[in-house]
Amino acid sequence: MTTSADTAVNAVLEIFSWVGLGLGGVVLLVAAILALADGTWEPVTVMIDDDDEGGRIARWFGSDGEVGEAHLTPEQLRALEGQDSASAFARRDSPGRMRLTRGSPLVRFVAWFGVGLAALGLLALVISWILLFTAG
Repeated sequence: MTTSADTAVNAVLEIFSWVGLGLGGVVLLVAAILALADGTWEPVTVMIDDDDEGGRIARWFGSDGEVGEAHLTPEQLRALEGQDSASAFARRDSPGRMRLTRGSPLVRFVAWFGVGLAALGLLALVISWILLFTAG
C-alpha cells in the first residue's frame, strides 16, 4: 500500500527525470550548435606591441601565412601585462579575432549546464527505479 508521501516522492522524481533528461538533451544540443558556430581556433604565438592610439595590439601569423592583428581587451591586457609575446588562439579565416583560451567560455558553460541537467535527470531516474523495485 502506498502513502501520499510515497506518491509525492515518486511524482517529484518523475518530474526531475523527465525535465533533467529532456532539457539536458536540448541544452547539450544547443552547446553543440554553439561549438559549431564558434568555429575553428588554432594555437598561435602573438607578439604584443603598442599601437598608435596608446593601447596594446597583438599580431601573429596564421597557418595560411596571413598576418592577423587584434586590439587587446582590458581582460587580455591584465592577463598579458608585461609580456612581449604569448601563446593564444586565433580564429581560422578571421585575421582579426584572437583569444587566450582554446574553447569559448559560453560553450563550456552551456555544455556543463546540460551535463548537470542530464546527470540530475539520470540520478532521479535511477532513484525512482530503486524505489519502484524495493517497495514492498
